[in-house]
This record gives sequence, structure tokens and C-alpha cells, in this order.
Amino acid sequence: MKAILPVLDGNKKRPYYLQLYDYIKNAIIKGEIGEKEKLPSLRNLAKSTGLSITTVEQAYNQLLVEGYINSKAQSGYYVNRVFSHAAQTVHTNIELFSPQVFSGSDSVLSAPPSLCFDPECFDFNRWKKCMNKIMTEFPEALFFESDPQGEAALRIEIAKYLYMSRGVSCSPDQIIIGAGTQQITNQLATILSRLFIAHVSLESPGYLPVRNIFRDRGFAITAIEVTDNGLVLEKLPTNIQTAVYVTPSNHVFTGSVMPIGRRYELLNWAASNDSYIIEDDYDSELRYFGKPIPALKSLKDSQRVIYLGSFSSTLFAAVKISYMVLPKKMADLFSSMAGDYSQTCSKLEQLTLAMFMETGNYQTHIKKVRKLYSQKLNCLIDVLSKQMDGFVEMKNTSSGINVILKVNSHKESGQLKREAESLGVPLNVLSDNDLLILYYNQIPLSDISSVLEDLLALWRK
Repeated sequence: MKAILPVLDGNKKRPYYLQLYDYIKNAIIKGEIGEKEKLPSLRNLAKSTGLSITTVEQAYNQLLVEGYINSKAQSGYYVNRVFSHAAQTVHTNIELFSPQVFSGSDSVLSAPPSLCFDPECFDFNRWKKCMNKIMTEFPEALFFESDPQGEAALRIEIAKYLYMSRGVSCSPDQIIIGAGTQQITNQLATILSRLFIAHVSLESPGYLPVRNIFRDRGFAITAIEVTDNGLVLEKLPTNIQTAVYVTPSNHVFTGSVMPIGRRYELLNWAASNDSYIIEDDYDSELRYFGKPIPALKSLKDSQRVIYLGSFSSTLFAAVKISYMVLPKKMADLFSSMAGDYSQTCSKLEQLTLAMFMETGNYQTHIKKVRKLYSQKLNCLIDVLSKQMDGFVEMKNTSSGINVILKVNSHKESGQLKREAESLGVPLNVLSDNDLLILYYNQIPLSDISSVLEDLLALWRK
């Protein structure tokens, strides 16, 4: 193994732990640190680099969560297989640049109830200032219909933001804006049909409205299990042209993250089968451990990845602005048919969001809610951990806006939900297996402890 001797630049804005992370990650990708090799201990690497143990641990944690390395108790850190043997010859010198569900059966999950509201979640005054500026300084723009592809100003801001925050490199011409994920998926279904793709594979459990759209549009559907490493790739269809819908950076119902090696295997599958990957980057910005996971679309050789994003969970639910980033071939196809459609997303809201992003308000907002939600999550975990006597179990506690709960009670899940609603707790039921989805982001931080303690006491009766 090569010695780990990064050149650290104190003048860079990038923190030391990310500079160390970059160095080790690139060494693994280039094969300079091989599969199964043991990395130096935290103490030894801190000593050799002059960094603190905490800084080294932060770098290792980011490598862990992205799947580059694994940790063995009482032994240390070891390098994972990033590429399969067949893929190594292709991928040399590669660099990284809320929902409803279904499982095998017809599980039904309604939208989260609006029982709680935390005014700290969004600064409406800043949003209002941007909207007022559009109406007072650019009123002439509002007398004309919106571009079917979405307002150019917003597409430019999204392209800049995706590159800075998710490592996704794209042009504004590749971005399509629509009123919510369902409307975007409908447009995508039309594009796939024109490419003669008639089959899709979906995660199980997964996003129910998406499945319903593809079903209603006549697509054949395969439900594929999600495990701790994400979608089970071995069950993907072969020898037929298809599309697979995945959430590799945060599977909302399990919290699973697809390791980097599996991501490259998924890209290889798409290339080998003349197929496409639909990456739903749901809640990617809202990760509370380390740095947000790089998007699948940010990897090289990702021309077959269709990237989906939304502002509903990061801003407020009433903003139905979603978007997709299409590969160049698909973007050209959409341009040829764009005249057949009208834009369903409010032009005023699009322009307001563009200004909100251009002025840096969106980036400031993300930093604020990431800190706030992480405090809420820690508070929730602290309360629930005291109940870890077999009564309640938690899943997905590292990102997003909700946690999944399994309550071992004689009461039916419907009754547990009604009791939660009586206390104003935003909660839904994953009916197929009686898991409960608790939307902690909607509960004010100061109320979480008392509300959850009251809820658990009620559930135990």
C-alpha cells in the first residue's frame, strides 16, 4: 500500500478532513490502495499527517458511509472492492466529481398530515422579498406563459447548485422543470415510450405514485427488494431494454445507502443492457452525518442516468417544483416534443425560487435546516433510546425528514396512528408491514421531548 501522505493546503476553503478523504478516495479508485488492504489506525495516521484524531476519524467516516472502506471491530479499517474485476479495465483513473410506498403488495400511504408546524423551518420573509421583487421589477415577465421546459433563470441556478452541492455536471438545456415528481415522471414515461422502453424496475418498498404512473401508462413492472446495500442488483432484468428507479443516497424507508462499488456495478448493468437508471436524489441535502453522499449522476460514465430532484422537502410542501436532468439524447427528444405541452409549474414561483437561489438564500436555508433537523433527530433518538426495551425500534436515523418506527404493541397500526394524531404528531403507516413513519421535522424542537414522551405513554396503555 502506498504511504498516505496528502499535501494539505491550509489556504483552501475545503476542510482538512475532506482533503484527506479526497486523497484516500482517489488512491482507492486508482488502485494505489488495494482491496482488503488495512488503513492506518486513527492515531497513527493523525501522527504521520499532523492532523487531529477527530479530523482523521471524520475522513474515515465519510469513506465508510460511501462504501469505500469498512470497519472491523477490534481490528481496524479495510478497503472495500470498489469495482468488479471486469469493470476495472473500463474504470481506470475515474474520479468522482416523503413519500408513499409499495412492497410486493398494494400498500397504501397517504400524504403526511399537517398536524404540526414549526415556523423555524423556513424564513417566509426572505421568500416574500424575492417574490415582491419579481412582481415589482419584472412584472412584464408574468404576462407570458412559462417555458414548457421551465424558466431559463431557474434552470441556470439549478445547474449551478447541482454542480456545487451534488457534483452533477449538466447544462441548463438538460434540465426539465415540472409541478412535482409525479408530473415529471409522467413526462419521463412519455420519453421512455418514444425510446421503445416498456419495462421498469422499482424499489420495494418504494414510491407508490411512481409505480402507479408507470402502471397506468402500460409499462411492465418488476419490484426489486432493497437491503442494507440498496437495490439488489442481481435481480435486475438482463437482455431487455428497461429503466430502473432507485434512491441510492438515501432509501427513505430503510436508510440504506448504495456503496460506491455497487453504484459502478449499476452503471455497468445499464450500459450492458442498453438501459437507463432513474436516480431519485430524495432528501440528499439533508444528511446529518459527515458530508452528503455524492450523487450517482456525479460519477463518470453516467450518461445513462436520469437525475430527479425536488424542492418540496427542503423548502415547504406547497412549493410543487421538481426537476429532472436528462442525458443529452433524451433532452434533445424532449425539445422536439416540448411544444405539445404547457408548463404546469407556477412561473411566479419558478422566478422567485431562481432569485432565492441566486441571492444565496437557498444555500443559507439548507445550512440552517440541516442543523435544526439534526438537533431534532438527536433529541428524538435520545427520547426513543430510553424505550429500547423491545417496545419500539428505529430505522433511518442519519438523514431525511423522518424516521421509521416499529412498535411492538397489541394495538393495530391504525390505532397507533390515531393516537399520534390526537397529540398532533405527524405520522403515517406503511400498511404492508405495520411500520410507522414519523415526520419529526414538523415538530418544534422545544416540543419534541414532551410530545414523544406523551406519545409513548399513550401507546403503552
